[in-house]
Amino acid sequence: MKFDLKMQQYIDWKIYNVTKIKNSYGYRVVLIYMDGSRISQQKSGFATKKAAGIDRDKTMGELYAGTYVVYPNVKVKDFLSFWLEEEMRTRITSGSYETYHNIVYNHIIPSIGGIKMTEVKRSHVQTVYNETVSYSISIARLVKTVMNTSMRYALNKKIIAVNPAKGVTLPKRVEKKGYHTRNIDVKRTLNVEQILTLINASKDTPIHMQVLFAVLLGLRRCEINGVKYSDIDYINRTLKVQRQLGKKPNTTAGDFPAKTFTKQEIGLKTASSYRTIPIPDYVFEAILEERKIYEKNRRRRPTTFQDLDFICCSSYGRPRSKDFHWKHYKKLLQENGLPDIRWHDLRSSFCTVLLKNNFNPKAVSQLMGHAKEIITIDVYGDTAEIIEDCLEALQPFIDDVIPESKAEENTDFSNDTYMDYLETFLI
Repeated sequence: MKFDLKMQQYIDWKIYNVTKIKNSYGYRVVLIYMDGSRISQQKSGFATKKAAGIDRDKTMGELYAGTYVVYPNVKVKDFLSFWLEEEMRTRITSGSYETYHNIVYNHIIPSIGGIKMTEVKRSHVQTVYNETVSYSISIARLVKTVMNTSMRYALNKKIIAVNPAKGVTLPKRVEKKGYHTRNIDVKRTLNVEQILTLINASKDTPIHMQVLFAVLLGLRRCEINGVKYSDIDYINRTLKVQRQLGKKPNTTAGDFPAKTFTKQEIGLKTASSYRTIPIPDYVFEAILEERKIYEKNRRRRPTTFQDLDFICCSSYGRPRSKDFHWKHYKKLLQENGLPDIRWHDLRSSFCTVLLKNNFNPKAVSQLMGHAKEIITIDVYGDTAEIIEDCLEALQPFIDDVIPESKAEENTDFSNDTYMDYLETFLI
């Protein structure tokens, strides 16, 4: 179902007196637009003239206040489908879209999809939260995010007069999650000795550069695959993170050549994900060596080599898929007696090392490209548990990645600027 969103942009209106309509009473509202066009809406079905008059007075008050609902008969399922496809699909990454799609069609619509938007109450929203909390707290939090975001949009587009999700919270038995707080489980991170073991073991594998970018620069998986040689400032030894590889919103596999659907250049997660990172000497030297291999492959295959400039690529220059690293990574962990942690936990390991070395949390957050997340320190446990006795082995890398002077410079912003940061990313 589609909505003509221009309906809300009326500049004037007329409301007619109550009159007899078939076997009941009703009245008519006419919305007037800038181009002179008019849309007439009939309000009928009232048993008495008095009841129709009361509703007419209410409608008149809404018209004066600018809260009149121009889409009175839209059901929740139709609105959410429209919002998801027409509004969100082109604004968020394919991964986020799939998450939202799952929440909408598997959790919200089955519960309240048949209700009209104008009839949704806070109790309906609370029911959805209670139902999802009963089997998954994480899903309940996602449901709450979708409900808040979609209902704010509905209110703005005059599909509803009041936001029924505003102020509705998850059941008290669910521990409140801090505002965009990222908690890192230290049991799922590597200590310094283990990091060095992984780096050394990966040298003879095709994922060595990916390991370095993850554990020594803190890059996300899709950011790693999107790094190009042109992103490197060879004089200042910095990396500009400015793209990731993934699916382009609102596209299908048929829109692209074979095996490239999930390898399209797309924007980063948030505006703060666009960042410049100092490169430690070890990584810089590895990039130079990888470039030699890249040039050698390009000379060997002048007709088949795809000169796309990606650092992490095949011998034919083709970018890596997001899951290419998986079998090599799991094998490295197993063969070297390392904890069986997720790839994303390497990024968490990088963050933990910096925080446990007393670097400013805001600086670390900016280095990792966080937009609205506050990294909590009290979840990291005792220093010895994380770093053990091997901090000295990684100290040169830490000093090179984020010198203390730069860390302090990067955190010198006012509360107003910080609030601007948050406001920028509100949907």
